[in-house]
Amino acid sequence: MRALLLAVLLVLAGCSSQEEPPRTVTVFAAASLTETFTALGKEFEAANPGVKVTFNFAGSSALAKQITEGAPADVFASAAPANMQQVTDAKDPVTFARNQLEIAVPKGNPGKVTGLAAFADESLDIALCAEQVPCGAAAKKALAAAGITAKPDTLEQDVKAALTKVRLGEVDAALVYRTDVKAAGAEVEGIDFPEASKAVNDYPIAVLGKAPNAAQAKAFVDFVRSDRGKAVLAEAGFSAP
Repeated sequence: MRALLLAVLLVLAGCSSQEEPPRTVTVFAAASLTETFTALGKEFEAANPGVKVTFNFAGSSALAKQITEGAPADVFASAAPANMQQVTDAKDPVTFARNQLEIAVPKGNPGKVTGLAAFADESLDIALCAEQVPCGAAAKKALAAAGITAKPDTLEQDVKAALTKVRLGEVDAALVYRTDVKAAGAEVEGIDFPEASKAVNDYPIAVLGKAPNAAQAKAFVDFVRSDRGKAVLAEAGFSAP
């Protein structure tokens, strides 16, 4: 009897040792992709049992710096090609979406903002993204196209930080992506302006050459570029490349 019990325990131990730990895909993605990639990550996990997707959302310039300094990552999705180009480890980046700016104002528009001219009005509190991040570079282009010299009160390190200033009523207006305005729902109001078409951002994505989980990383990139991925991105306000 003891021999039989020992045999059963050995079999159970063998089965337990064969259980594979979850395979993790680590995705570094632009802050403006927070909502869409979080949703896509959950769907990807559901379709791929045993795979877990973890995200690091931040300004694209900060993410590129982290990757070049050796931070372990499988996938990089940037809000602009310039930041992707800084990552020499990126393998064959492809553009998967486009985005453009919109003026975000607090609910009720207390500053009575109507267009880009407000960003030169020193009586208003204004937020922009810092120039080294894609939303800041795009804002610079749009303002130049309108012939406006902005007088920002704060420069933020990613688009979500700029949007938060609006949501909290700390500024009268900020230049953010239209997808961020949509994601904020009733908390903010969006104002379109014609010069936004002069500063459209391409979003590239790539598997990294030193990806710890290259196979699943490629599968995630393929999922983002699939019909389902395109549908989720379009619903969020991104346009097709």
